[in-house]
Amino acid sequence: MNALPVDLERNAANGDLQAQLLLGRAQEDAGSHAQARAWYGRAAAGGSLQARTALGISLLLHDPISPYDGVKAIIEAANGGCAQAAHLVATMAAAGSGIPQDWNVALNALRRSAELGWPLARAELALLAGEPQPDPSAPPQVWRRLQDKIDLSFWALAPAVRSVYSAPRIGVIENCLPGAICGWLVERARPMIERARVYDAATGDGRLDTARSNSVAEFNIADADVIVALARARIAAITGLPTMSMEHTSVLHYAVGQQFAPHYDFLDAAAPGHKLDMARRGQRVATFLVYLSDDFEEGQTAFLELDWKYRGRTGDAILFWNVDVSGAPDLKTRHAGLAPTRGEKWLLSQWIREPRNAAT
Repeated sequence: MNALPVDLERNAANGDLQAQLLLGRAQEDAGSHAQARAWYGRAAAGGSLQARTALGISLLLHDPISPYDGVKAIIEAANGGCAQAAHLVATMAAAGSGIPQDWNVALNALRRSAELGWPLARAELALLAGEPQPDPSAPPQVWRRLQDKIDLSFWALAPAVRSVYSAPRIGVIENCLPGAICGWLVERARPMIERARVYDAATGDGRLDTARSNSVAEFNIADADVIVALARARIAAITGLPTMSMEHTSVLHYAVGQQFAPHYDFLDAAAPGHKLDMARRGQRVATFLVYLSDDFEEGQTAFLELDWKYRGRTGDAILFWNVDVSGAPDLKTRHAGLAPTRGEKWLLSQWIREPRNAAT
C-alpha cells in the first residue's frame, strides 16, 4: 500500500472519526481487511454511522466473511439514521439476502433512505414511480407519495416465452424489462466495468483470457439496488427458478471488436475447479440474457451447433437451458458473444444454479 498521509494516521490515532473512516477505506482498498475493520470499529464505537456501515459491508464481502455481524452492523447504522445503510437494508430485503425477503420492508427502507438524502434511493423511487426526480429539498411526504405509486404486481408478471428450440431448450422474451429500467442498469454498471474473466476449469477462479475481451460489472449486495432485485424477481417469474439460486447479476459491455469466443455456460464435473464449485453451489442450469441496448450493429448471441443467432431489441431477452431435461450438460448450447461492428452492446447476464434444498 502506498504511504498514507502522516496527518491522516496521526489524526486517526488521536480519535478523529473521519480520519479513522478514511484510513479504514484506504486499508480496504489495499486488501488489508483486518486493519480496515479495526479502524472502522474504532470509528463506529465513537459514533460514526458511516464507519458502522463500512464495517458491515466489509464483513459481508471480504474474508473472513461474517454475514450475521455484517447485517447487524448495517441494520444498526440504518436505525441510527444512516442513509446509505437504509438503502442497503432496502436492497437486502428486496433480494432476501441476509434478511427475509419482504417488499414492504424494502420499499419502506428505500423511502427512508430517500428522506435521509441518499441520491441513489431518490432516483430509484422516482424511476419506479414513473415520475421525474423531485427537487432534493422536497418534503418527506413527496417520497411517501412516490413509494405509494410503485406497482409491485407488475414485476410478478411473467411475460410469455416464445420457444425457439426444444433441444436445446431456448426461448426468447419480448419486452422483458422496460426501456427506462434498461437505461438505469447501464448507467449503474458503467462506472464499475472491468475486463471480464473466464472460468478456470482447473481452479474454479476467474482469469483473464484472449477468448474474452469484453467488460463486466458484477452487482454484489453492496453494489446492487432494489431495481436489480426487481429484475431478478422478473427473471424468477419467467424461469420458475428462485432468486436464491441465482449468481450475482452482471451487466456485460461490448465495445466495437470485443467478443466472447465460443464456450459453454454449464460446469464440467470432470474439471477439478468446476467439480468443487458444483459441490458448493450446484450446476449452472440456465442462462438469462437481457439486451439493455440496441444501438449497435452485429453483436449477436450465436449458437454454433444450431447455426442460429439472436439479437434482441432493448428490453428483449433470451433464456437457454445449459442442461437437457435429464439434467445432463447439453453440448448443443455452445455459444459465443459476437463483437459489435458499430456502437456499444450492453446486456444483463444472469446465471442460475440448480435449486438446492435447505439441507444442502
